[in-house]
Order: sequence, then structure tokens, then C-alpha cells
Amino acid sequence: MDQETIRRTITRMAHEIVERNKGAAGLSLVGIQRRGVHLAERLAAAIAAAEGAEIPVGTLNVTAYRDDRRGEGSGGEAGETRLPFEVAGRQIVLVDDVLYTGRTVRAAIAALIDRGRPSNIQLAVLVDRGHRELPIRPDYVGKNLPTSSREQVAVRLREIDGADEVVIEEPV
Repeated sequence: MDQETIRRTITRMAHEIVERNKGAAGLSLVGIQRRGVHLAERLAAAIAAAEGAEIPVGTLNVTAYRDDRRGEGSGGEAGETRLPFEVAGRQIVLVDDVLYTGRTVRAAIAALIDRGRPSNIQLAVLVDRGHRELPIRPDYVGKNLPTSSREQVAVRLREIDGADEVVIEEPV
């Protein structure tokens, strides 16, 4: 995916989110650190442009909730959790860059529920690459990208990496 494809994909996903939720009332986006945060902000901007409604955006660091990375440190580079709204009773759309095994999403759901009980949680991902280990399915997908388990999907965003692109990389 190149910059223009990512822009169009974000716009499409924003419209799908609004349509499924019958508007933007009571809706909040929560980006999973790191790249999910920037994607959530872009989705919120696209919703605001289409609907004229400001959508609150939060950030979630799920490192402490991971079941596959215990003892690897606090994930300081990932940033902190910031939820500028009450989680209880809200419609939450979790946003991440790549859905792979499902473990990050499981951790994000646990982290959210520790902060209150949302009315529902939906999942938006830029790329779904398959290979799930848990029964987790996204509600909104930018692109399904079948991969082998040895390949890596690299999502690069201008806010972090200086450019927008999604590429498949072979391990070195």
C-alpha cells in the first residue's frame, strides 16, 4: 500500500464505522500503541470531516497485559495509556495497524475492561494478515494481506517513519 492507498483506505473505514454505529454519538476510538494511535487519529479526523462530529481518541499501552511477552520490560518506547473519557458505557473502536495472532487485541480488551465496562468494543485494523491464534475477528479491515508466517508486514506511517506505506518483508 502506498500513501494514497492508505489515505483512501482510512476514509473508507471511517465511513464504515459511522454507518455501522448509525452516527458518531457515544463513539470513541482507542489506538493501540504505537502505530494504532496515529491510525485512530486519522480515522477520527476522517469522521470529523464527513460527519462534523469530534470523536474522542485515546491511547492504550497493552505491554503489561500481553501473555506472550512477560518479563520483557515496560515497553517504555510504546508510550502511555491515555483515555480522556470514561470507558464505561461507551462504544469503543480499538485501532491497530496489523492483526496477526490476536494476542495484542486480547491484551487491549483486558486493558480496557480494567478501566470500565464499555457498551461494546469493535476492532479496526489497517492490515489483517491472518495466522490467528485466538478467535478474534476485526469489524473493519483496510486490507486483507495473506502472508506466510515467516514474512513480516511492515506498516510505516509518516508520524513515526516519515512516510506512509505497507510492505511485506522477508526475514534477514
